[in-house]
Amino acid sequence: MAEFVAQSPVKLMALQLLLWHSALWMGQEAVPLGPANSLPLPRSFLLKSSEQVRKIQAQGAMLQEKLCATYKLCHPEELALLGHSLGIPRAPLSSCSSQALQLTGCLSQLHRGLFLYQGLLQALAGTSPELSPTLDMLQLDVANFATTVWQQMEDLEVAPAVQPTQSTMPTFTSDFQRRAGGVLVTSHLQSFLGLAYRVLRYLAEP
Repeated sequence: MAEFVAQSPVKLMALQLLLWHSALWMGQEAVPLGPANSLPLPRSFLLKSSEQVRKIQAQGAMLQEKLCATYKLCHPEELALLGHSLGIPRAPLSSCSSQALQLTGCLSQLHRGLFLYQGLLQALAGTSPELSPTLDMLQLDVANFATTVWQQMEDLEVAPAVQPTQSTMPTFTSDFQRRAGGVLVTSHLQSFLGLAYRVLRYLAEP
């Protein structure tokens, strides 16, 4: 696997793939938020959600630091090609960044994304004993945030009749794949939360 990172043509392909994915996400984030023309959200929910986002971001940063310090996996862009071959997905938040922001669709997409990352983090179980406590806490925090969003959807009577089922998760067949997967999943989660936090801040403005 060391050769995967070392070969410059492969690194170039990985960088191109990462730039393509980043362009899509930057396109989402660059669109100005329009008026929230649907159901209003309680300020208590917005503040609680913002706190949960910051907590998850802190746990994610801690996991990234440990993966970098312990296993020298410090650059997600060098693992982008591997992530593509493993089928590691990333959750969109397009309903939260359109010019006609629809709160119902945004909440639904936010919950589905959190549910996806909860499953991805669960698939990383057994990465290493040193990372298990941080990984477990991160998974718990993501699950708690997903519950907060679901409860708000229920309060607004916009929740589906049943909660979504988890899609098929990537299969990690080696310790290296789990650790590399941890870098990529955490990186994707941080990008997802960054946009979610921006939306929450926007909606909390008077």
